[in-house]
Amino acid sequence: MNALPNPMAPSPFRVLRKARETRDTYTLELEPAGPDGPAPFSPGQFNMLYVFGKGEVPISISGDPARSESLVHTLRAVGTATSALAGLKKGDALGVRGPFGSHWPVEENRGADLLIVAGGIGLAPLRPAIYQALAQREKFGKVVVLYGARSPEEILYPHELERWRGRFDMQVEVAVDTARRGWYGHVGVVTKLISRAAFDPVHTVAMVCGPEIMMRFTLAELKRGGLTDENTFVSMERNMKCAFGFCGHCQYGSAFVCKDGPVFRFDRIRPIFSKREI
Repeated sequence: MNALPNPMAPSPFRVLRKARETRDTYTLELEPAGPDGPAPFSPGQFNMLYVFGKGEVPISISGDPARSESLVHTLRAVGTATSALAGLKKGDALGVRGPFGSHWPVEENRGADLLIVAGGIGLAPLRPAIYQALAQREKFGKVVVLYGARSPEEILYPHELERWRGRFDMQVEVAVDTARRGWYGHVGVVTKLISRAAFDPVHTVAMVCGPEIMMRFTLAELKRGGLTDENTFVSMERNMKCAFGFCGHCQYGSAFVCKDGPVFRFDRIRPIFSKREI
């Protein structure tokens, strides 16, 4: 009898393409280096990426769920493993485990309006949800994307945002915290864009991802706008190490972000979300 695959053993992949998004942010497109292709994934899930001799790190999948031939990950070089990933070149090898975790509830909310709010690199985990919604655009009401970055130079996927903004069937608003001469968009925090969004809170599902402080203010603003916690979903990506809950690094109250998240319905984590020490 054949043994079951070891979920702790990474599968071999290699870098197919690499793109620099911002000063310290890169997108890697990966292809299998073995006979098996990438496993199907749902928007919001993550993979464990392993750089030989450097370590392993969880990175959300940021590609199109409908494309099964390759994997796309956008990451920021902030530590040993992510800096090693950012240093990979086309053809370099790495290991991949996954996909893991919960997903953005796009399919489950057909017929609803979708409000997607992202800050900084938080757009990367939400991009697959946008792809999925646009692939079946007629099955949703309004689709609104609100995105905030620190400066115009740190905007993620600027060409894609511009392309989405040019569509007549969705609303896209982008704001930056600070801007120099030549920026003609919104200046201010992303929460200021919520009042510009055309959505009915009774029929809207919100998906939020970004720095924790940004999510706190966004959730408060959504609540003031009439959106319920039951219809609000957040991504709580944290210091995950194993993806199975063995190590305990990502324990979040009684939950483990790697197993029970990273996407949570907000009413389920509201009691501990405001506790900064957890």
